[in-house]
Order: sequence, then structure tokens, then C-alpha cells
Amino acid sequence: MNFQWLQDYGPMLWRGIAVTVQLLLLSGGLGFALAVAVGFARLSRQPFLAWLSLSFTNLIRGTPLLVQIYVLYYGLGSLFAGFPALRDSLLWPYLREGFWYVALALALSVAGYVGEVVRGGLAAVPKGELEAARALGMSRLTTARRIWLPRALLILLPSLAGETVLLLKSTALASTVAVMDVLGAANLVRAQTLRTYEPLLTVALIYFALAWLIERVFLRLEKRLPVRTAF
Repeated sequence: MNFQWLQDYGPMLWRGIAVTVQLLLLSGGLGFALAVAVGFARLSRQPFLAWLSLSFTNLIRGTPLLVQIYVLYYGLGSLFAGFPALRDSLLWPYLREGFWYVALALALSVAGYVGEVVRGGLAAVPKGELEAARALGMSRLTTARRIWLPRALLILLPSLAGETVLLLKSTALASTVAVMDVLGAANLVRAQTLRTYEPLLTVALIYFALAWLIERVFLRLEKRLPVRTAF
């Protein structure tokens, strides 16, 4: 194997890694916030809200992520391009970039999958703790913010670690819409150097290292926080 191409294409790979990490952080942060809303909505006493959140999770989980990316990028992208006012606005440099469509698709995917995980965590919190909070005079919002959600997240830390690693691997789909993430950079290296295995092996090691780092971060959180199950 020959890795001399790293001297010329190393900086491009580093930029690809930066794009991958940005996608991970942006879509993970936005998606988790949406997932919390979906989780609470799934347990809502309002039938319409519960049905709406269930329909959303079924739609997201029942369709391939790649199809969702294509729908947003080619569908919304073509729709926005048809409005001259948008093309002349300050938003157009962002609306024409595939990065933001991929980030949105990944965030919605996180909301759909992690939303169900959050729902399970919320349901696993002992009811006695919630009743004790209400007995102390806490409002429903305060109880959810200070007791219910933090306890659920403590229970779910191992599951959230796995979901974050899955999100990292899902960012590789960004290269399908011309986003120069780490896999997109590797594909360009393959095309220009005619080296097949070395760039792919390098990318595999990069993903492995990032996944290992994510797992270590969550493992450190598990050790520092008093994680307890509800059983």
C-alpha cells in the first residue's frame, strides 16, 4: 500500500473531518432538542399532539435517510431556486449549500429515532419521584425541567452514546449531495490518484477514532453522573 498521497491531500482530509464534526454537532444538537419535544409529545394527554408525534416518528423511521436527504436537497432546493426573491436575499448562500439540507435531514432523523428513546426514558422514571415533586409544590413545567427530564437522560446515557455513533456514521451520506465531508474528500482522492483501498482505509480509521472518542466522552459522563435505573 502507498500512502504518499497524504502529503498532498492531507489538508483536504482535515477539512473533510471538520465538515463531518460540524454536521455531527449541528444535527445532533438540533435533533436532540427536537427529540425531547417528540418524547414529551408522545406521552401527552392531548390526543392530537400524541398522534402527530407518533406520525412523525413513523414517517422518519419508515423511510430511508438517503431518500429524506434527496427530498430536502433536490425538492426544497429546487423549490427555493424558483423564487427570485430568495435568490437575491442574504439566505441564498445557505439555501444553495447541500450542507444545510443534510444537517436538517440528520436532525429530523435524530428527532424521530431518539424521540422514541427519550419517550422510553421518560416512562422509566419512577412515578414516585414525580409525585414527590408535585407534593413539594412544583409546577408541571418545573417538574419536567428539574426532575423528569434529567432523570430520564441519566437512564438513557448508554443508549444516547450508541445513537450518537450512529449519527456519526450517517453523516457519510452527505457526500451523495456534493458535500465535501471526510468521505467526500476520500472519494475525490480516489478519483484523482486512482488509489482505491488506501483512502477508504484511512476514512475507516478516522470514523473509528471519532466513534471511540464519542464513546469515551459518554463513558466519562456515566462515571461522573449518578446513573441509576428505575428498577
